[in-house]
Amino acid sequence: MVQFQDYYAVLGVPRDASAEDIKKAYRKLAMRWHPDRHPEKERPKAEAEFKKISEAYEVLSDPNKRKRYDQLGARWQEGEQFAGDAGWRQVDPEEFARMFGGASAFSDFFTRFFGDQMGRDVGWGPRRHARYAERGADVRATLELTADEAIAGGKREFSLTATGPCARCGGVGFLGDHVCPACAGIGTVRTTKTVALKIPEDVRDGLTVRLRGLGEPGTDGAEPGDLLLTIQLTPGEVYRVRGSDVEADVPVTPWEALHGTQVEVRTARGVATARVPAGSRAGSKLRLRGQGLANAAGGHGDFYIVLRYALPEPLSSRQRELLEQMAAAGPGRVTGGARIDGGGS
Repeated sequence: MVQFQDYYAVLGVPRDASAEDIKKAYRKLAMRWHPDRHPEKERPKAEAEFKKISEAYEVLSDPNKRKRYDQLGARWQEGEQFAGDAGWRQVDPEEFARMFGGASAFSDFFTRFFGDQMGRDVGWGPRRHARYAERGADVRATLELTADEAIAGGKREFSLTATGPCARCGGVGFLGDHVCPACAGIGTVRTTKTVALKIPEDVRDGLTVRLRGLGEPGTDGAEPGDLLLTIQLTPGEVYRVRGSDVEADVPVTPWEALHGTQVEVRTARGVATARVPAGSRAGSKLRLRGQGLANAAGGHGDFYIVLRYALPEPLSSRQRELLEQMAAAGPGRVTGGARIDGGGS
């Protein structure tokens, strides 16, 4: 058995609601429950709700259907059209126009006694729906950036799903008195656009950037909403992020580590010079205070250099010769990391 739906309760309007109030309620609920606005796992529920409110609007927005619904409730579709008293006959708009002096007279007659809205509802005058100006809704999205991209700065292009006015109904949401099938009465359709974002100097994981005018479009000429873009940092090939601290591998030659040296590194705040102490071992960490990413408190984290031994590329003949002499100089053992045999000879 199909359960009876109270269409007024579905739209959240009183039984004496005006046609405009019903339309506003429908548009608000349609934008909330449109399946395209929900993730895949929530879509079945959204589709069911959207179907209910669309059915309710189709009935309550039609004066004849609404009248039968009010009189007969669940049996409204079984009701017959009111036939009138004996001797009464219906006069169509064309005949009325001939009797009262043309189409404009028919329109003026109803406008004079019932107002502009009534004239539009019975089919005379511009076929338009009154609209109300409302700022577009803000939209939230997440943009993944690698730590390398964040520290390099510059611009990053990304694609996002946006909304624009429906071309079929002109953004009204209705074709005549019926819901536009292209946008389901919302007045907007989904599109994909490419946006170039200048990476902020205070970029950090979780930072939300407001991009004005890139949210949902407004109605009746009102301004669009904004796009609230939350940046999510992921590890890069060079840099790793730990909160507002940054860590990066920095290669040095064995002889630089033996005697000590100075190296220039690119940090989150620009280029800095670090001193490598004599006798530094591979894997040692050096800290540069305040050279990390911005934090929510207005300060900056630290930058950590992790020393890695490396050989020049390419090796000269003399360097290769010296390395071979080192290998022949006697036993040597290295340990650390995942290595367990210790090497040596």
